[in-house]
Amino acid sequence: MFVSNRETILHADLDAFYAAVEQRDDPRLRGLPVLVGPGVVLAASYEAKAYGVRTAMNGARARALCPQAIVVRPRMSAYAEASKAVFEVFRETTPLVEGISIDEAFLDVGGLGRISGPPARIAARLRAEVLARVGLPITVGVARTKFLAKVASGVAKPDGLLVVPAEEELEFLHALEVERLWGVGPATAARLRERGVATVGQVAALGEPALVAMVGQAAGRHLHSLAHNHDPRPVHPGRRRRSIGAQRALGRRARSRADLDAIVVSLADRLARRLRQARRTCRTVVLRLRFDDYARVSRSRTMADATAETEAILGAARELLSQAWPMIERRGLTLLGLALGNLAEDAPRQLTLPFTPATDSALDAALDNVRDRFGSAAVTRATLLHRDQGISVPLLPD
Repeated sequence: MFVSNRETILHADLDAFYAAVEQRDDPRLRGLPVLVGPGVVLAASYEAKAYGVRTAMNGARARALCPQAIVVRPRMSAYAEASKAVFEVFRETTPLVEGISIDEAFLDVGGLGRISGPPARIAARLRAEVLARVGLPITVGVARTKFLAKVASGVAKPDGLLVVPAEEELEFLHALEVERLWGVGPATAARLRERGVATVGQVAALGEPALVAMVGQAAGRHLHSLAHNHDPRPVHPGRRRRSIGAQRALGRRARSRADLDAIVVSLADRLARRLRQARRTCRTVVLRLRFDDYARVSRSRTMADATAETEAILGAARELLSQAWPMIERRGLTLLGLALGNLAEDAPRQLTLPFTPATDSALDAALDNVRDRFGSAAVTRATLLHRDQGISVPLLPD
């Protein structure tokens, strides 16, 4: 696969997106620590982050760290509008835009040298356009690969621009802490640091067999490639998701099995509807858990046939929750998530013998029509009545 020998990929990432929109729209909040979300922190301004507050932190913990923080309720429609305006700037900059989430994207500007100038100038102009037209700060990293461009934007935050010249990329990368590598979370970082591996350069100095022995085959190969900046992936405009997911942060309060079942029902309803709206199907259902000690595990089930039917997806999710329940009782739970993988287009497919009974697709279609016309809360399950179903965050198209 072709990879440019110059730094032509931009990673553009809005800074503390939700909180920045709140500060933009209410001048009284500018320069002050702002938390978005009355329960779990959905976003924290950099003034709040200076006190140790982080996204997904329990609200009580965040307020203990930063008592003077101003807590605001999320306004998802405002964030969706801001994202739309920012992506218009992206697409005016280059047709090669790959959205990662509503507040970040990769842009390939390799073919714009004669029209728009070098990538560094294009990146500076993009930052100025976003600030002038949308009123939001944005950080941009520029590098030869997608991986390194994202690392550069992380180093440059907040409100910065960092270009990593191709001839200096390994010098820049190898000086960084090992946590800068994709896939290195707290558990993997602790395992590496226990063996004296604290920087990306030290990871690169290890052979692939040594890394595999430390962190497993898949992770070892992955880290070995990234530590040498081997990332051949091009920018894919309009690329469809390979998986979709949703999650609920639960805080520290103990939850009953019925509480968790209701959350799984809500997540499955939401994700199945997204599948049908995107005219896609899934085969794999993944249950994601984060325990009281912040360790994470996932459990998955792959179904025999691809589906977009709510009951089939919910049945698999409930089965996974039931299997994980003893572990949840022992370790507590702070986050519950559901993801759908092995996505495919919802096209006609060969039926297998024996034919299965009639399904609930007609019921799903009827419910989708009602919710599209009258809102997602127009009809719901009895088990979800009077329960907090969390916040539906704005998303890129599936």
